[in-house]
Amino acid sequence: MDMTTVPFREADFMPVDLAIDRAADGSIRLRSRLDLHIPDANIPRAIRARARRHPDRLALAWRGADGAWEKRSFGALADDIAAAAGWLSAHVPAGGTLLIMGVNSHATAVLTYAAFTAGVRVSLVGISYGLAGGNLARLRHVFAKVGPVMAYVDPHPALAGAIDAVAPAGMPVISTAPLGLDRPVIGFDALLATPAAADLDQAIGALDVTAPACLMLTSGSTGLPKVVPLSLTNLAASTAQGMATAGGALGPDGDIVDWLPWHHAAGASVLRIALLEGYSLWVDNGKPMPGLFGETVRNLREVSVGYYNNVPAGYALLADALEQDPVLRRTFYSRMRMMLYGGAGLAQHVYDRLQRMAIEETGHRVHITSGYGMTESTTGCLVTHFPTDKVGIGLPAPGVEVKLVPYDGRYELRLRGPNVMAAYLDDPDRTAAAFDEDGFYRSGDLAHFHDEARPEAGLAFAGRLAEEFKLDNGTWVQGGHLRDLLLGHLAPLVLDLVFTDDNRPWLGLLFWPRPGAPADVLDQVAGRLRDFNRDQAGRSATVARVAMLTTPPNPDWHELSDKGTINRRAVIDHRADIVADLYSANPGPAVRVL
Repeated sequence: MDMTTVPFREADFMPVDLAIDRAADGSIRLRSRLDLHIPDANIPRAIRARARRHPDRLALAWRGADGAWEKRSFGALADDIAAAAGWLSAHVPAGGTLLIMGVNSHATAVLTYAAFTAGVRVSLVGISYGLAGGNLARLRHVFAKVGPVMAYVDPHPALAGAIDAVAPAGMPVISTAPLGLDRPVIGFDALLATPAAADLDQAIGALDVTAPACLMLTSGSTGLPKVVPLSLTNLAASTAQGMATAGGALGPDGDIVDWLPWHHAAGASVLRIALLEGYSLWVDNGKPMPGLFGETVRNLREVSVGYYNNVPAGYALLADALEQDPVLRRTFYSRMRMMLYGGAGLAQHVYDRLQRMAIEETGHRVHITSGYGMTESTTGCLVTHFPTDKVGIGLPAPGVEVKLVPYDGRYELRLRGPNVMAAYLDDPDRTAAAFDEDGFYRSGDLAHFHDEARPEAGLAFAGRLAEEFKLDNGTWVQGGHLRDLLLGHLAPLVLDLVFTDDNRPWLGLLFWPRPGAPADVLDQVAGRLRDFNRDQAGRSATVARVAMLTTPPNPDWHELSDKGTINRRAVIDHRADIVADLYSANPGPAVRVL
Protein backbone atom coordinates (compact mmCIF):
# COMPACT_ATOMS: atom_id res chain seq x y z
CA MET A 1 0.00 0.00 0.00
CA ASP A 2 1.29 3.44 -0.95
CA MET A 3 0.10 5.35 2.10
CA THR A 4 1.28 8.70 0.72
CA THR A 5 -1.60 8.67 -1.81
CA VAL A 6 -4.27 8.31 0.90
CA PRO A 7 -5.80 11.64 1.94
CA PHE A 8 -5.60 12.93 5.51
CA ARG A 9 -8.72 13.12 7.61
CA GLU A 10 -10.02 16.69 7.49
CA ALA A 11 -7.89 19.07 9.53
CA ASP A 12 -7.13 22.77 9.21
CA PHE A 13 -3.36 22.91 8.87
CA MET A 14 -1.52 26.12 9.59
CA PRO A 15 0.10 27.35 6.36
CA VAL A 16 3.86 27.09 5.93
CA ASP A 17 5.08 30.67 5.54
CA LEU A 18 8.74 30.46 6.44
CA ALA A 19 11.28 33.26 6.66
CA ILE A 20 14.84 32.00 6.14
CA ASP A 21 17.97 34.06 6.82
CA ARG A 22 21.40 32.57 6.08
CA ALA A 23 24.50 34.08 7.68
CA ALA A 24 28.07 34.07 6.40
CA ASP A 25 29.15 31.77 9.26
CA GLY A 26 26.79 29.04 7.97
CA SER A 27 24.14 29.55 10.63
CA ILE A 28 20.48 29.73 9.55
CA ARG A 29 17.59 31.54 11.19
CA LEU A 30 14.03 30.31 10.71
CA ARG A 31 10.75 31.87 11.77
CA SER A 32 7.12 31.79 10.74
CA ARG A 33 5.90 34.96 9.07
CA LEU A 34 2.52 34.44 10.73
CA ASP A 35 1.89 36.66 13.75
CA LEU A 36 1.37 35.17 17.20
CA HIS A 37 -2.00 36.12 18.68
CA ILE A 38 -2.34 35.71 22.46
CA PRO A 39 -6.04 36.18 23.35
CA ASP A 40 -5.37 36.96 27.02
CA ALA A 41 -2.11 36.45 28.92
CA ASN A 42 -4.06 36.61 32.18
CA ILE A 43 -4.78 32.88 32.36
CA PRO A 44 -7.00 32.93 35.50
CA ARG A 45 -9.23 35.56 33.84
CA ALA A 46 -9.37 33.56 30.59
CA ILE A 47 -10.35 30.36 32.40
CA ARG A 48 -13.15 32.12 34.29
CA ALA A 49 -14.39 33.53 30.97
CA ARG A 50 -14.34 30.02 29.46
CA ALA A 51 -16.34 28.64 32.41
CA ARG A 52 -18.97 31.37 32.02
CA ARG A 53 -19.42 30.52 28.33
CA HIS A 54 -20.29 26.87 28.96
CA PRO A 55 -20.48 26.09 32.71
CA ASP A 56 -22.04 22.66 32.23
CA ARG A 57 -19.46 21.24 29.81
CA LEU A 58 -17.23 18.50 31.27
CA ALA A 59 -13.82 19.92 32.18
CA LEU A 60 -12.05 17.17 34.16
CA ALA A 61 -12.66 13.46 34.80
CA TRP A 62 -10.60 11.08 36.93
CA ARG A 63 -10.96 7.57 38.33
CA GLY A 64 -12.25 7.40 41.90
CA ALA A 65 -11.29 4.79 44.47
CA ASP A 66 -13.92 2.41 43.04
CA GLY A 67 -12.59 2.78 39.48
CA ALA A 68 -15.60 4.78 38.28
CA TRP A 69 -15.14 8.18 36.64
CA GLU A 70 -15.60 11.25 38.84
CA LYS A 71 -16.27 14.49 36.97
CA ARG A 72 -16.21 18.26 37.27
CA SER A 73 -17.83 20.68 34.87
CA PHE A 74 -16.15 23.92 33.86
CA GLY A 75 -18.47 25.88 36.14
CA ALA A 76 -17.85 23.63 39.14
CA LEU A 77 -14.10 23.55 38.56
CA ALA A 78 -13.96 27.35 38.28
CA ASP A 79 -15.82 27.57 41.60
CA ASP A 80 -13.33 25.16 43.21
CA ILE A 81 -10.41 27.24 41.92
CA ALA A 82 -12.00 30.48 43.20
CA ALA A 83 -12.58 29.00 46.66
CA ALA A 84 -9.05 27.59 46.96
CA ALA A 85 -7.63 30.90 45.70
CA GLY A 86 -9.47 32.71 48.46
CA TRP A 87 -7.97 30.40 51.06
CA LEU A 88 -4.44 30.72 49.62
CA SER A 89 -4.73 34.51 49.54
CA ALA A 90 -5.47 34.49 53.27
CA HIS A 91 -2.69 32.06 54.23
CA VAL A 92 0.20 32.48 51.75
CA PRO A 93 1.89 35.85 51.21
CA ALA A 94 1.64 37.23 47.68
CA GLY A 95 4.66 35.99 45.76
CA GLY A 96 5.20 33.15 48.22
CA THR A 97 5.60 29.61 46.92
CA LEU A 98 3.26 26.64 47.24
CA LEU A 99 4.95 23.29 46.53
CA ILE A 100 2.75 20.57 45.07
CA MET A 101 3.84 16.91 45.17
CA GLY A 102 1.10 14.67 43.84
CA VAL A 103 -0.17 12.74 40.85
CA ASN A 104 -2.55 14.24 38.28
CA SER A 105 -5.81 14.76 40.15
CA HIS A 106 -8.65 17.14 40.86
CA ALA A 107 -6.74 18.50 43.87
CA THR A 108 -3.50 19.22 41.99
CA ALA A 109 -5.38 20.88 39.12
CA VAL A 110 -7.37 23.11 41.48
CA LEU A 111 -4.37 24.08 43.60
CA THR A 112 -2.19 24.90 40.58
CA TYR A 113 -4.73 27.28 39.09
CA ALA A 114 -5.77 28.63 42.48
CA ALA A 115 -2.15 29.62 43.05
CA PHE A 116 -2.08 31.42 39.69
CA THR A 117 -5.32 33.17 40.66
CA ALA A 118 -4.04 34.23 44.08
CA GLY A 119 -0.68 35.50 42.81
CA VAL A 120 1.12 32.67 44.61
CA ARG A 121 4.05 30.96 42.89
CA VAL A 122 3.57 27.22 42.44
CA SER A 123 6.37 24.65 42.29
CA LEU A 124 5.28 21.29 40.89
CA VAL A 125 7.34 18.28 41.96
CA GLY A 126 7.03 14.68 40.82
CA ILE A 127 6.14 12.06 43.44
CA SER A 128 9.39 10.24 42.60
CA TYR A 129 11.17 12.98 44.57
CA GLY A 130 9.39 11.76 47.70
CA LEU A 131 9.47 8.04 46.93
CA ALA A 132 13.21 7.89 46.23
CA GLY A 133 14.21 7.19 49.83
CA GLY A 134 17.79 7.68 50.98
CA ASN A 135 18.71 11.24 51.85
CA LEU A 136 16.06 12.73 49.52
CA ALA A 137 18.77 14.83 47.86
CA ARG A 138 16.62 16.06 44.98
CA LEU A 139 13.73 17.08 47.24
CA ARG A 140 16.10 18.86 49.63
CA HIS A 141 17.61 20.68 46.65
CA VAL A 142 14.17 21.85 45.49
CA PHE A 143 13.19 23.07 48.96
CA ALA A 144 16.44 25.00 49.21
CA LYS A 145 15.95 26.60 45.79
CA VAL A 146 12.24 27.50 45.82
CA GLY A 147 11.70 28.10 49.56
CA PRO A 148 8.05 27.01 49.83
CA VAL A 149 5.98 28.38 52.69
CA MET A 150 3.36 25.66 52.31
CA ALA A 151 3.01 22.32 50.50
CA TYR A 152 0.34 20.03 49.12
CA VAL A 153 1.14 16.32 49.27
CA ASP A 154 -0.85 13.28 48.20
CA PRO A 155 -1.91 11.03 51.12
CA HIS A 156 0.86 8.44 50.68
CA PRO A 157 2.96 7.43 53.73
CA ALA A 158 6.29 7.77 51.89
CA LEU A 159 5.41 11.21 50.52
CA ALA A 160 4.22 12.41 53.91
CA GLY A 161 7.41 11.11 55.50
CA ALA A 162 9.54 12.82 52.87
CA ILE A 163 7.85 16.17 53.43
CA ASP A 164 8.20 15.78 57.18
CA ALA A 165 11.92 15.03 56.79
CA VAL A 166 12.66 17.94 54.47
CA ALA A 167 10.19 20.75 55.21
CA PRO A 168 10.98 23.34 57.90
CA ALA A 169 9.44 22.64 61.29
CA GLY A 170 5.88 23.90 61.52
CA MET A 171 5.40 24.43 57.79
CA PRO A 172 1.72 23.66 57.03
CA VAL A 173 0.75 20.87 54.63
CA ILE A 174 -2.45 20.49 52.61
CA SER A 175 -3.75 17.02 51.73
CA THR A 176 -6.92 15.18 50.81
CA ALA A 177 -6.66 12.85 53.85
CA PRO A 178 -5.11 12.91 57.34
CA LEU A 179 -1.33 12.37 57.26
CA GLY A 180 -0.49 11.88 60.94
CA LEU A 181 2.29 14.47 60.85
CA ASP A 182 3.59 16.56 63.72
CA ARG A 183 2.81 19.81 61.87
CA PRO A 184 -0.39 21.59 60.77
CA VAL A 185 -2.29 19.56 58.17
CA ILE A 186 -5.16 21.28 56.34
CA GLY A 187 -7.79 19.19 54.62
CA PHE A 188 -8.28 20.03 50.95
CA ASP A 189 -12.05 20.15 51.56
CA ALA A 190 -11.49 23.14 53.86
CA LEU A 191 -10.10 25.08 50.93
CA LEU A 192 -13.11 24.20 48.76
CA ALA A 193 -15.46 25.39 51.51
CA THR A 194 -13.91 28.87 51.55
CA PRO A 195 -16.19 31.56 50.07
CA ALA A 196 -14.81 33.16 46.92
CA ALA A 197 -13.60 36.71 47.45
CA ALA A 198 -16.15 39.38 46.51
CA ASP A 199 -13.50 41.30 44.61
CA LEU A 200 -12.01 38.21 42.90
CA ASP A 201 -12.36 39.48 39.33
CA GLN A 202 -10.79 42.80 40.28
CA ALA A 203 -7.88 41.02 42.03
CA ILE A 204 -7.34 38.78 39.02
CA GLY A 205 -7.28 41.80 36.73
CA ALA A 206 -4.47 43.29 38.81
CA LEU A 207 -2.16 40.24 38.45
CA ASP A 208 1.31 40.90 37.02
CA VAL A 209 1.37 38.50 34.06
CA THR A 210 5.11 39.00 33.60
CA ALA A 211 6.07 37.86 37.13
CA PRO A 212 7.17 34.24 37.80
CA ALA A 213 4.02 32.19 38.33
CA CYS A 214 5.21 28.62 37.94
CA LEU A 215 8.56 27.13 38.99
CA MET A 216 9.11 24.10 36.77
CA LEU A 217 11.94 21.62 37.25
CA THR A 218 14.15 20.25 34.51
CA SER A 219 14.56 16.48 34.35
CA GLY A 220 17.82 16.52 36.28
CA SER A 221 19.19 13.72 34.07
CA THR A 222 22.69 15.17 34.26
CA GLY A 223 22.60 16.33 37.89
CA LEU A 224 20.28 18.10 40.29
CA PRO A 225 17.34 19.74 38.49
CA LYS A 226 17.42 23.38 37.47
CA VAL A 227 14.46 25.58 38.39
CA VAL A 228 12.74 27.33 35.48
CA PRO A 229 10.50 30.30 36.42
CA LEU A 230 7.69 30.78 33.90
CA SER A 231 5.31 33.73 33.86
CA LEU A 232 1.66 33.72 32.85
CA THR A 233 2.83 35.43 29.65
CA ASN A 234 5.22 32.53 28.91
CA LEU A 235 2.42 30.03 29.53
CA ALA A 236 -0.13 31.96 27.45
CA ALA A 237 2.32 32.40 24.56
CA SER A 238 3.04 28.68 24.52
CA THR A 239 -0.67 27.86 24.56
CA ALA A 240 -1.33 30.26 21.69
CA GLN A 241 1.51 28.68 19.69
CA GLY A 242 0.05 25.22 20.22
CA MET A 243 -3.40 26.30 19.14
CA ALA A 244 -2.07 28.17 16.10
CA THR A 245 -0.16 25.16 14.81
CA ALA A 246 -2.56 22.37 15.76
CA GLY A 247 -5.83 23.89 16.90
CA GLY A 248 -7.58 23.30 13.61
CA ALA A 249 -6.91 19.59 13.86
CA LEU A 250 -8.29 19.50 17.42
CA GLY A 251 -11.68 20.85 16.38
CA PRO A 252 -13.89 23.27 18.34
CA ASP A 253 -14.34 20.94 21.33
CA GLY A 254 -13.77 17.32 22.23
CA ASP A 255 -12.15 14.89 24.62
CA ILE A 256 -8.52 14.27 25.59
CA VAL A 257 -7.22 11.17 27.41
CA ASP A 258 -3.77 11.94 28.77
CA TRP A 259 -1.27 10.55 31.30
CA LEU A 260 1.61 13.04 30.99
CA PRO A 261 2.39 14.39 34.49
CA TRP A 262 1.45 17.98 35.15
CA HIS A 263 4.76 18.73 36.87
CA HIS A 264 6.41 18.36 33.45
CA ALA A 265 6.10 21.01 30.76
CA ALA A 266 4.33 18.79 28.23
CA GLY A 267 1.71 17.48 30.65
CA ALA A 268 1.12 20.92 32.12
CA SER A 269 0.41 22.24 28.62
CA VAL A 270 -2.27 19.58 28.04
CA LEU A 271 -4.16 20.63 31.19
CA ARG A 272 -3.73 24.31 30.36
CA ILE A 273 -4.96 23.98 26.77
CA ALA A 274 -7.95 21.91 27.89
CA LEU A 275 -9.02 24.52 30.47
CA LEU A 276 -8.45 27.50 28.17
CA GLU A 277 -9.97 26.01 25.03
CA GLY A 278 -12.91 24.11 26.49
CA TYR A 279 -11.81 20.49 26.00
CA SER A 280 -12.76 17.65 28.35
CA LEU A 281 -9.65 16.12 29.91
CA TRP A 282 -9.85 12.51 31.14
CA VAL A 283 -6.97 11.75 33.52
CA ASP A 284 -5.17 8.54 32.52
CA ASN A 285 -3.37 6.81 35.39
CA GLY A 286 -1.53 4.48 33.01
CA LYS A 287 2.12 4.79 31.99
CA PRO A 288 4.02 3.77 28.84
CA MET A 289 5.63 0.85 30.62
CA PRO A 290 4.96 -2.90 30.58
CA GLY A 291 2.46 -3.71 33.32
CA LEU A 292 1.14 -0.15 33.52
CA PHE A 293 0.00 0.46 29.96
CA GLY A 294 -3.10 -1.70 30.44
CA GLU A 295 -4.79 1.19 32.29
CA THR A 296 -4.23 3.44 29.27
CA VAL A 297 -5.76 0.79 27.01
CA ARG A 298 -8.74 0.54 29.36
CA ASN A 299 -9.33 4.29 29.20
CA LEU A 300 -8.94 4.51 25.42
CA ARG A 301 -11.45 1.69 25.02
CA GLU A 302 -14.00 3.75 27.00
CA VAL A 303 -13.34 7.26 25.70
CA SER A 304 -13.07 8.05 22.01
CA VAL A 305 -10.85 11.07 21.41
CA GLY A 306 -10.09 13.39 18.53
CA TYR A 307 -6.59 14.19 19.76
CA TYR A 308 -4.00 11.96 21.43
CA ASN A 309 -0.61 12.75 22.97
CA ASN A 310 2.15 10.35 24.05
CA VAL A 311 5.89 9.76 24.04
CA PRO A 312 7.41 7.44 21.39
CA ALA A 313 7.70 4.50 23.84
CA GLY A 314 3.98 4.86 24.53
CA TYR A 315 3.14 4.82 20.83
CA ALA A 316 5.18 1.63 20.37
CA LEU A 317 3.08 -0.07 23.08
CA LEU A 318 -0.10 1.45 21.64
CA ALA A 319 0.66 0.07 18.17
CA ASP A 320 0.99 -3.41 19.68
CA ALA A 321 -2.31 -3.04 21.56
CA LEU A 322 -4.17 -1.67 18.53
CA GLU A 323 -3.01 -4.55 16.34
CA GLN A 324 -4.24 -7.09 18.90
CA ASP A 325 -7.56 -5.47 19.93
CA PRO A 326 -10.12 -4.66 17.21
CA VAL A 327 -12.49 -2.96 19.70
CA LEU A 328 -9.74 -0.65 20.90
CA ARG A 329 -8.71 0.04 17.30
CA ARG A 330 -12.26 0.93 16.27
CA THR A 331 -12.82 3.24 19.27
CA PHE A 332 -9.42 4.87 19.01
CA TYR A 333 -9.65 5.81 15.34
CA SER A 334 -13.37 6.62 15.18
CA ARG A 335 -12.88 10.35 15.95
CA MET A 336 -9.10 10.69 15.75
CA ARG A 337 -7.86 13.78 13.91
CA MET A 338 -4.40 14.32 15.35
CA MET A 339 -1.77 12.32 17.26
CA LEU A 340 1.19 14.15 18.80
CA TYR A 341 4.48 12.79 20.08
CA GLY A 342 7.35 14.45 21.93
CA GLY A 343 10.27 13.73 24.19
CA ALA A 344 12.22 11.86 21.50
CA GLY A 345 11.99 10.90 17.86
CA LEU A 346 9.22 8.51 16.81
CA ALA A 347 10.55 5.47 14.99
CA GLN A 348 9.43 5.45 11.36
CA HIS A 349 8.17 1.86 11.58
CA VAL A 350 5.85 2.80 14.50
CA TYR A 351 4.55 5.77 12.50
CA ASP A 352 3.88 3.49 9.53
CA ARG A 353 2.00 0.92 11.63
CA LEU A 354 -0.22 3.61 13.18
CA GLN A 355 -1.02 5.09 9.76
CA ARG A 356 -1.72 1.69 8.22
CA MET A 357 -4.31 0.94 10.91
CA ALA A 358 -5.85 4.41 10.53
CA ILE A 359 -6.33 3.79 6.83
CA GLU A 360 -7.80 0.31 7.43
CA GLU A 361 -10.29 1.69 9.97
CA THR A 362 -11.27 5.00 8.37
CA GLY A 363 -9.95 5.14 4.82
CA HIS A 364 -7.88 8.20 5.77
CA ARG A 365 -4.49 9.01 7.23
CA VAL A 366 -4.36 10.77 10.60
CA HIS A 367 -2.17 13.79 11.15
CA ILE A 368 0.70 12.39 13.29
CA THR A 369 2.74 15.33 14.44
CA SER A 370 5.56 16.21 16.78
CA GLY A 371 5.88 18.86 19.43
CA TYR A 372 9.48 19.78 20.05
CA GLY A 373 10.46 21.81 23.07
CA MET A 374 11.67 21.66 26.63
CA THR A 375 10.95 23.08 30.07
CA GLU A 376 12.92 26.23 29.24
CA SER A 377 10.66 26.91 26.24
CA THR A 378 7.51 26.20 28.34
CA THR A 379 6.76 23.19 26.11
CA GLY A 380 6.71 22.39 22.38
CA CYS A 381 7.43 25.32 20.08
CA LEU A 382 8.40 23.55 16.86
CA VAL A 383 5.55 21.58 15.28
CA THR A 384 4.98 19.51 12.17
CA HIS A 385 1.94 21.58 11.21
CA PHE A 386 1.76 20.42 7.59
CA PRO A 387 0.85 17.11 5.90
CA THR A 388 3.85 14.79 5.64
CA ASP A 389 4.80 11.14 5.92
CA LYS A 390 8.19 11.97 7.43
CA VAL A 391 8.96 11.71 11.13
CA GLY A 392 10.49 14.97 12.31
CA ILE A 393 10.28 17.96 14.64
CA GLY A 394 8.70 20.35 12.15
CA LEU A 395 9.10 24.10 11.89
CA PRO A 396 8.87 27.03 14.34
CA ALA A 397 5.50 28.10 15.66
CA PRO A 398 4.49 31.76 15.33
CA GLY A 399 6.56 33.98 17.61
CA VAL A 400 9.48 31.54 17.80
CA GLU A 401 12.79 32.19 16.09
CA VAL A 402 15.18 29.28 15.56
CA LYS A 403 18.91 29.61 15.04
CA LEU A 404 20.63 26.60 13.47
CA VAL A 405 24.38 26.53 14.14
CA PRO A 406 26.47 24.08 12.07
CA TYR A 407 27.78 21.12 14.07
CA ASP A 408 29.46 18.02 12.60
CA GLY A 409 27.23 17.84 9.52
CA ARG A 410 24.13 18.72 11.52
CA TYR A 411 22.81 21.82 13.27
CA GLU A 412 22.62 22.76 16.93
CA LEU A 413 19.14 24.10 17.73
CA ARG A 414 18.79 27.43 19.53
CA LEU A 415 15.52 29.23 20.35
CA ARG A 416 14.11 32.58 21.39
CA GLY A 417 10.57 33.93 21.73
CA PRO A 418 7.91 34.98 24.26
CA ASN A 419 7.54 31.39 25.44
CA VAL A 420 11.23 31.03 26.41
CA MET A 421 12.24 31.54 30.05
CA ALA A 422 14.16 34.67 31.02
CA ALA A 423 16.61 32.89 33.37
CA TYR A 424 17.05 29.97 35.74
CA LEU A 425 16.02 30.73 39.30
CA ASP A 426 18.92 32.29 41.26
CA ASP A 427 21.50 30.66 38.99
CA PRO A 428 23.37 33.35 37.02
CA ASP A 429 26.22 31.08 35.90
CA ARG A 430 23.92 28.46 34.34
CA THR A 431 21.78 31.22 32.87
CA ALA A 432 24.79 32.82 31.19
CA ALA A 433 25.85 29.47 29.77
CA ALA A 434 22.32 28.70 28.53
CA PHE A 435 22.01 31.73 26.21
CA ASP A 436 24.24 32.79 23.33
CA GLU A 437 25.37 36.29 22.42
CA ASP A 438 22.12 36.95 20.50
CA GLY A 439 19.82 35.86 23.33
CA PHE A 440 19.00 32.44 21.87
CA TYR A 441 18.51 29.56 24.31
CA ARG A 442 20.99 26.74 23.61
CA SER A 443 18.79 23.63 23.55
CA GLY A 444 21.63 21.11 23.40
CA ASP A 445 19.72 19.27 20.66
CA LEU A 446 20.79 18.57 17.10
CA ALA A 447 18.73 18.58 13.92
CA HIS A 448 18.99 18.34 10.16
CA PHE A 449 16.67 19.23 7.30
CA HIS A 450 14.68 16.48 5.64
CA ASP A 451 15.74 18.20 2.42
CA GLU A 452 18.39 20.93 2.50
CA ALA A 453 17.03 22.28 -0.78
CA ARG A 454 13.49 22.48 0.67
CA PRO A 455 13.64 23.82 4.25
CA GLU A 456 9.85 24.06 4.25
CA ALA A 457 9.77 20.23 4.43
CA GLY A 458 10.87 20.60 8.06
CA LEU A 459 13.56 19.53 10.46
CA ALA A 460 14.33 16.09 11.86
CA PHE A 461 15.82 15.29 15.24
CA ALA A 462 19.49 14.27 14.97
CA GLY A 463 20.48 13.61 18.58
CA ARG A 464 21.48 15.42 21.74
CA LEU A 465 24.89 16.82 22.44
CA ALA A 466 24.66 15.12 25.84
CA GLU A 467 24.15 11.75 24.10
CA GLU A 468 27.24 12.11 21.95
CA PHE A 469 30.20 10.31 23.51
CA LYS A 470 33.68 9.20 22.51
CA LEU A 471 35.18 5.74 22.34
CA ASP A 472 38.76 5.31 23.53
CA ASN A 473 40.10 5.93 20.01
CA GLY A 474 38.62 9.44 20.06
CA THR A 475 35.78 8.79 17.60
CA TRP A 476 32.36 10.20 18.41
CA VAL A 477 29.25 8.04 18.74
CA GLN A 478 26.14 9.86 17.50
CA GLY A 479 23.98 8.25 20.15
CA GLY A 480 20.60 9.78 19.34
CA HIS A 481 20.78 9.17 15.60
CA LEU A 482 22.13 5.63 16.02
CA ARG A 483 19.45 4.84 18.60
CA ASP A 484 16.68 5.79 16.18
CA LEU A 485 18.22 3.64 13.43
CA LEU A 486 18.52 0.60 15.69
CA LEU A 487 15.04 0.89 17.18
CA GLY A 488 13.71 0.59 13.64
CA HIS A 489 16.10 -2.22 12.70
CA LEU A 490 15.31 -4.25 15.84
CA ALA A 491 11.53 -3.77 15.78
CA PRO A 492 9.36 -5.34 17.06
CA LEU A 493 11.72 -7.28 19.33
CA VAL A 494 13.06 -4.34 21.34
CA LEU A 495 11.18 -1.86 23.53
CA ASP A 496 14.13 0.45 24.25
CA LEU A 497 17.92 0.42 24.34
CA VAL A 498 21.01 2.06 25.80
CA PHE A 499 24.53 2.37 24.37
CA THR A 500 27.67 1.78 26.43
CA ASP A 501 29.99 3.53 27.14
CA ASP A 502 32.35 6.50 27.18
CA ASN A 503 36.07 5.79 26.64
CA ARG A 504 35.54 2.10 25.94
CA PRO A 505 37.26 0.12 23.13
CA TRP A 506 34.02 -0.73 21.39
CA LEU A 507 30.30 0.08 21.33
CA GLY A 508 28.07 -2.07 23.52
CA LEU A 509 24.28 -2.28 23.68
CA LEU A 510 21.82 -3.04 26.47
CA PHE A 511 18.16 -3.54 25.55
CA TRP A 512 14.77 -4.24 27.05
CA PRO A 513 12.71 -6.81 25.11
CA ARG A 514 9.19 -5.97 24.08
CA PRO A 515 6.50 -7.73 26.17
CA GLY A 516 5.69 -11.08 24.58
CA ALA A 517 9.05 -11.30 22.79
CA PRO A 518 10.18 -14.88 21.94
CA ALA A 519 12.34 -16.81 24.37
CA ASP A 520 15.34 -16.55 22.04
CA VAL A 521 15.00 -12.77 21.69
CA LEU A 522 18.65 -12.18 22.67
CA ASP A 523 19.87 -14.41 19.86
CA GLN A 524 17.47 -12.84 17.38
CA VAL A 525 18.62 -9.35 18.33
CA ALA A 526 22.25 -10.43 18.00
CA GLY A 527 21.54 -11.75 14.52
CA ARG A 528 19.90 -8.50 13.42
CA LEU A 529 22.81 -6.50 14.84
CA ARG A 530 25.26 -8.55 12.79
CA ASP A 531 23.21 -7.67 9.69
CA PHE A 532 23.17 -4.01 10.74
CA ASN A 533 26.92 -3.94 11.29
CA ARG A 534 27.65 -5.06 7.74
CA ASP A 535 26.43 -1.69 6.45
CA GLN A 536 28.34 0.40 9.00
CA ALA A 537 31.86 1.81 8.87
CA GLY A 538 34.02 2.24 11.95
CA ARG A 539 33.69 1.35 15.62
CA SER A 540 31.48 4.35 16.44
CA ALA A 541 28.52 2.90 14.51
CA THR A 542 29.19 -0.83 14.90
CA VAL A 543 27.81 -2.69 17.91
CA ALA A 544 30.36 -5.19 19.20
CA ARG A 545 28.46 -6.82 22.07
CA VAL A 546 24.88 -6.92 23.31
CA ALA A 547 23.12 -7.95 26.54
CA MET A 548 19.44 -8.08 27.49
CA LEU A 549 18.08 -6.30 30.56
CA THR A 550 15.62 -8.48 32.46
CA THR A 551 14.23 -5.87 34.88
CA PRO A 552 12.39 -2.75 33.69
CA PRO A 553 13.78 0.78 33.98
CA ASN A 554 13.62 1.84 37.62
CA PRO A 555 12.17 5.35 38.22
CA ASP A 556 13.58 5.36 41.75
CA TRP A 557 17.08 5.10 40.25
CA HIS A 558 16.17 7.92 37.84
CA GLU A 559 16.55 5.48 34.93
CA LEU A 560 13.11 6.49 33.69
CA SER A 561 11.74 10.01 33.76
CA ASP A 562 8.12 10.72 34.57
CA LYS A 563 7.66 11.34 30.84
CA GLY A 564 8.78 7.79 30.04
CA THR A 565 12.18 8.65 28.56
CA ILE A 566 15.36 6.74 29.40
CA ASN A 567 18.27 8.32 31.29
CA ARG A 568 21.24 6.56 29.69
CA ARG A 569 23.77 7.55 32.32
CA ALA A 570 21.62 6.32 35.20
CA VAL A 571 21.07 2.94 33.50
CA ILE A 572 24.82 2.46 33.01
CA ASP A 573 25.65 3.54 36.56
CA HIS A 574 23.04 1.38 38.27
CA ARG A 575 23.69 -1.74 36.18
CA ALA A 576 27.44 -1.69 36.50
CA ASP A 577 27.65 -5.49 36.85
CA ILE A 578 26.01 -6.02 33.46
CA VAL A 579 28.19 -3.35 31.85
CA ALA A 580 31.30 -4.96 33.37
CA ASP A 581 30.26 -8.33 31.91
CA LEU A 582 29.70 -6.67 28.53
CA TYR A 583 33.35 -5.56 28.46
CA SER A 584 34.85 -8.60 30.19
CA ALA A 585 37.57 -10.61 28.47
CA ASN A 586 35.41 -13.67 29.17
CA PRO A 587 31.78 -12.50 29.13
CA GLY A 588 29.08 -14.65 30.69
CA PRO A 589 26.12 -16.35 29.00
CA ALA A 590 24.00 -13.17 29.15
CA VAL A 591 26.26 -11.45 26.57
CA ARG A 592 26.44 -12.06 22.83
CA VAL A 593 29.66 -11.19 21.03
CA LEU A 594 28.95 -9.96 17.50
